[in-house]
Amino acid sequence: MYTIAVTIFTILLVITIHEYGHFWVARRCGVQVLRFAVGFGKPLWRWRDQKNTEFVLASIPLGGYVQMLDERTAEIPPELEHLAFNRKPVLTRIAVVVAGPLANLLLAVVAYWFVFLAGETGPIPIIGPIAPDSVAERAGLESGQEIVAVDGHATPTWQVVNFRLLDRIGDTGQVEFSLRNPGSDVVYQASGRLTNWMSGDGDFDLLGGLGIRPERQPISPLLDTVVAGSPADLAGLQARDRIVRADGEPVPEWQVWVEYVRARPGQRIALQVERNGDQFETSITPARKLDSSGSAYGQVGVTVRPPQWPPHKLRQFHYGPVEALVLSTRRTWDLTVFTFQSIGKMLRGLISHQNLSGPITIARVASDSAQSGLQAYVAFVALLSVSLGVLNLLPIPVLDGGHLLYCVIELVVGRPVPLKVQVLGYQLGLLVIFGVMALALFNDFSRL
Repeated sequence: MYTIAVTIFTILLVITIHEYGHFWVARRCGVQVLRFAVGFGKPLWRWRDQKNTEFVLASIPLGGYVQMLDERTAEIPPELEHLAFNRKPVLTRIAVVVAGPLANLLLAVVAYWFVFLAGETGPIPIIGPIAPDSVAERAGLESGQEIVAVDGHATPTWQVVNFRLLDRIGDTGQVEFSLRNPGSDVVYQASGRLTNWMSGDGDFDLLGGLGIRPERQPISPLLDTVVAGSPADLAGLQARDRIVRADGEPVPEWQVWVEYVRARPGQRIALQVERNGDQFETSITPARKLDSSGSAYGQVGVTVRPPQWPPHKLRQFHYGPVEALVLSTRRTWDLTVFTFQSIGKMLRGLISHQNLSGPITIARVASDSAQSGLQAYVAFVALLSVSLGVLNLLPIPVLDGGHLLYCVIELVVGRPVPLKVQVLGYQLGLLVIFGVMALALFNDFSRL
């Protein structure tokens, strides 16, 4: 119930902000708004304001819309024609159309402003083990070095390193590293060769794709969460349980447990578990999963309780209101560009379609981020809001980008796109949207 509640609230928040953008600009441009709806299906709540706009909260929280007075959908009395959306100048209609996505981007700026204002903390990117014959080894990276920058962008924490590597997924070319040896202030450069880097991976490990493992604290095999209905749940495991032995073999740290499970898909494992100081025995059979290459691995549906990093391994950042605003605007811009680039790479086959996510993945991430604290949750809301804003700008009829495309064509040729062409475009757009939604849901269920 907690996951469902957090998910509904999160989706309703970003949708409401999006639709309010359309509503706010439409009102100020003299367009009559007939309905402001959040959700689809049976209305749960209705209300009308003094301007006769109906506000609706519906039962299926997976979308929303702002219905405006428009001659293309219904006959309009002559005295109301000046309030119709389709009668407004094309630049006015463009402003109304783009207002929704821009409202989402503004929400992201505000959310990230809060995150930066609260301060950031992250582990220093010190390299741990390096895989043989990997991109990192061929580039000359060594264990114990700090990654100072990637492709010329400073990387003070591992989170920033991962963010910069996201830009290189599917790329072919050189990736540039700035490195610093332990106890030295001298920074030197190294480069590695990427070839269609991680283009076929659906659930990619960015650092692993380079052959890098971060220097890490020993992680005790202490469970943090157990997924409902998973093999771990069926075996009776609970949060705060500690895995002591697997098939009689000691499990001294989390990575040992992960590798043991992954190597035994569909095989029964006898467990010795500690709970509240007492030990008991049970058994578990890891679910059989397939990676992008078709190889099978085991998965039991648990997460580990993260270790506490010592202060000297962390970097902390604190910003004033103005600096936080600059950084939040830059982060929103970077994510917007990254999202557009990722969509382009996916269309060109450089990024796997397995990266598409639907409501199940959103629910899981929203719940996890909320449990991790307010700051993590707000950052997720910002990311989701950017995604919604960018996706709505795609030139697909039925989306804001499709309406924008029709308006731009009208602006260039001097007359509206024929209604029959618009209707055909909407029908094709619906097929595309339903197809993408089906693929996203399929990917969601594949990850379970």
